[in-house]
Amino acid sequence: MSTSTEITGGPVRSLAAAIDLDCRNFHGGHTAVCAILEEPYGPFQKRLSSSYPEHHLNTLQLARVVELTRGPMVREWFEQVFGVVTYQPKPVQASQDALKQLSRLLEKEGKFVGSLVGGAADNQWNADEVAALEEHGYALIGKLLGIMAGAREAMEGRQHG
Repeated sequence: MSTSTEITGGPVRSLAAAIDLDCRNFHGGHTAVCAILEEPYGPFQKRLSSSYPEHHLNTLQLARVVELTRGPMVREWFEQVFGVVTYQPKPVQASQDALKQLSRLLEKEGKFVGSLVGGAADNQWNADEVAALEEHGYALIGKLLGIMAGAREAMEGRQHG
């Protein structure tokens, strides 16, 4: 069984291989995943391992495994196959100070984007420009999502914000 497929943008692991790697890297490996999910080790381990291609997780099992392990390989698989970007927000207190900091960051990032207008006029982007744009964009999105997650936690009573 091949563990990768060629898709535009480079080689991609199969979903089965990504699940297997995330389970192996989970503290305690396949054994722990089976125990925590209260599944019998023998048959379920075969579903987790890419060494047994005839054994598959059903959708509910897949969801439980992914939710438990939260590993980077499955996330990477979805990003590569579907061309999406995923974030796991780290909640921060949605305080007045945090919102002021976000406002200052938005102003700073707005100036950065404005500085790119001249460079983008010829529709020629170089690797450094794209890398800088991505770095700034991801940082901004991460901070915004963190404040949103913190506000949600405060609203739900899990944290006082």
